Amino acid sequence: MHHNDRRSDLRHRLWNDARGQVGPDRTTTYESAVLEQYRLYVEMADRVSARRGLANSFFLTLNTGIFTLIAAFGKPPPEGTGWWLAIPLVAILGQCFAWFYLVRSYRLLNSAKYQVVGALEERLPASPFWGAEWWALGEGKDRARYWPLSHIEQWVPILFGLAYISGFFAAVVT
Repeated sequence: MHHNDRRSDLRHRLWNDARGQVGPDRTTTYESAVLEQYRLYVEMADRVSARRGLANSFFLTLNTGIFTLIAAFGKPPPEGTGWWLAIPLVAILGQCFAWFYLVRSYRLLNSAKYQVVGALEERLPASPFWGAEWWALGEGKDRARYWPLSHIEQWVPILFGLAYISGFFAAVVT
């Protein structure tokens, strides 16, 4: 589906009135309601970002702890017996996989929330996030201006997973 079609569908789904336009019949009460919904929605989007940060802190701490334990207590297994390490490797890779998809889910959820914020800003006097800030950042498309953190975050569990696989093969082959 084309980008403009999606934005049009979003607007249609967001607004309860059939007008979908700014006009002289808008009352102060209506404008106050839009502003209050905007505030609440931006706060909800911020809470999702905070939860994403907590999830990343949890998984980063967990994986740092695992690496610390391996470094402190890990010894190469006796020759020919290292394959039993595949069992904990699968568990550790499973949590890396879960971490990756959790970060991905939060990224998609925040992306949708900020599209709704942009649509709400169309009915406000100013569009500080969608119309100004996001545009000034190149809408996340120009990495020289801004590279969305959520794209970088997705690489961290992949890198941990690769390090675990490398460590496994180093332990089994030696």
